[in-house]
Amino acid sequence: MIESLLIANRGEIACRIIRTARAMGIRTVAVYSDADADALHVRQADQAVHIGPAPARDSYLRGDAIIAAALETGAQAIHPGYGFLSENAGFAEAVAAAGLVWVGATPHSIRAMGLKDAAKSLMMAAGVPVTPGYLGADQSPDRLQAEADAIGYPVLIKAVAGGGGKGMRRVDAAADFCDALAGCQREAAASFGNDQVLIEKYILSPRHIEVQVFGDRHGNVVHLFERDCSLQRRHQKVIEEAPAPGMDDATREAICAAAVRAARAVDYVGAGTIEFIADASNGLSAERTWFMEMNTRLQVEHPVTEAITGVDLVEWQLRIASGEPLPMRQDELSIDGHAVEARLYAEDPATGFLPSTGRLAMLDLPHGALRVDTGVEEGDSVTPYYDPMIAKLIAHGADRAEAIELLADEVEQTGVWPVATNAGFIAHALRHPAFAAGDVDTGFIAANLDALLPDAAPDAAAWVAAAHTLAWVESDRLATGGVWGELSGLRLNAAPRACITVECGSEHRSVDLLATRPETAGRLVDDRLVIVEGGAAFAFSRWRPGGPGGAAASQGAILAPMPGRVLSVDVAAGERVTRGQKLMTLEAMKMEHALTAPFDGIVAELTVEAGAQVQVEALLVRIEAEAA
Repeated sequence: MIESLLIANRGEIACRIIRTARAMGIRTVAVYSDADADALHVRQADQAVHIGPAPARDSYLRGDAIIAAALETGAQAIHPGYGFLSENAGFAEAVAAAGLVWVGATPHSIRAMGLKDAAKSLMMAAGVPVTPGYLGADQSPDRLQAEADAIGYPVLIKAVAGGGGKGMRRVDAAADFCDALAGCQREAAASFGNDQVLIEKYILSPRHIEVQVFGDRHGNVVHLFERDCSLQRRHQKVIEEAPAPGMDDATREAICAAAVRAARAVDYVGAGTIEFIADASNGLSAERTWFMEMNTRLQVEHPVTEAITGVDLVEWQLRIASGEPLPMRQDELSIDGHAVEARLYAEDPATGFLPSTGRLAMLDLPHGALRVDTGVEEGDSVTPYYDPMIAKLIAHGADRAEAIELLADEVEQTGVWPVATNAGFIAHALRHPAFAAGDVDTGFIAANLDALLPDAAPDAAAWVAAAHTLAWVESDRLATGGVWGELSGLRLNAAPRACITVECGSEHRSVDLLATRPETAGRLVDDRLVIVEGGAAFAFSRWRPGGPGGAAASQGAILAPMPGRVLSVDVAAGERVTRGQKLMTLEAMKMEHALTAPFDGIVAELTVEAGAQVQVEALLVRIEAEAA
């Protein structure tokens, strides 16, 4: 058995691997960049080694530095987690060449499944159904356009080396193909160093079904049932669950058997996921389910599989890497209840889900009722260098309804500030009647976006609670007729009044303390009172007449949510724009983000041009509403 393990990753997955390794008595070694010197995974590991500057290409993607760290610390094995070098066959070979154990798929399997076009050809030969499309080597725009026209729109352009939702574009009409292809290739080159793409038919009512598989070095392969990852935004998973809603036994047996055939076709060893796309226009059916790709690593959403099977997949990885056979046979595995996972991201739904960065001055995550996998603690920071996921929140119930209700309740109480999160958005999605009924596909979020966005402003109860709490803090006594700062006071022959004015964002209100009673509570953080409503955090403070006001989306100021590069500017100063119209495209965290107009108006100010590098909160464009 492995006795010492270096984890070639960071954040949540590094902490999750450390947890299992510690339970197994395995010594752990963390690696870290300049940005992660004080990170949670560094604090939790038995030993930590610095490997370079903050950008991933100079640290977490430096295989030579990671192998050197393993040799220096006496680690026997390297676990890559997911992302970074987890599906890099060359790195896996270098690990073995250095005399270390690679906790992952073999280089042969990684290469066989690493390029989507080659993987599909291999699956066709193994009798696994694949989605209709073009996998050819001719990558000229004319040929790709012709193939898309022949397949029929809508089509999906996918980077052959892609993953994580990057390098994908849906195209609905031939006229849009060239622009979509250019954007897809640009993003693919930046993320994977490979701009080759494939074209496949876009299924109009698609569901994303994936099967967890596991193989050992003794020729055994099992599946651990399926997950449904259909709730996605821009091909990035938001909510995952297991088992898939609406899956009958016959369909499950057929899809899982196809996944095992796929794994056997590449002599698979370790944890892997076979991803399928299903046409759910008339329910789930094996005849309308096709292979998409294989992820030759542990998935972000693996906790839902662990919840319903009672299996620790990281423990299985470590045992398989140590040469042991699979701990369980197929007939020993079964489904217990239902599990749902939500990814809590540092992103702002109000700005088109652009990433949010900064110090986590307040981080109130669920305790006890849910499994929480995170790589941060209160006081840590979300930086612009890495994936903006804060935590994974996992609920397990006797059935789907129970798991959803439990997760929704806990997400609504999750409080993060001042970093913006998608908690309110998640809560709305979990409460949506269609999701509760299992009637969703990958287009669910786009089709219901307005209904899923949380309220942009606090309700009346929050204003009342803020006024009472801030008055009590300032005066150190309860509102029983006392006087605070700005005083309405007592008037002859009039009811007594004691008012306080509080502000939240660009709005301020006066609250009569004697005429109201607080019905909710908040938390004082950095001289602000933060109140959480449905997962959305609102910060209140005493309003001071003449105090500075911040630029808000309602005022039309579009600020850079994080450092990045302006790829394109789609409007000009003085131009009329409509709500939702794209103003510009910003590249940040290796992904492209469209900035849109918050309301109808005129471009009053435009401060950047294409190619400009911008810092967080820099003013990019300001929209003014037209006079009525």
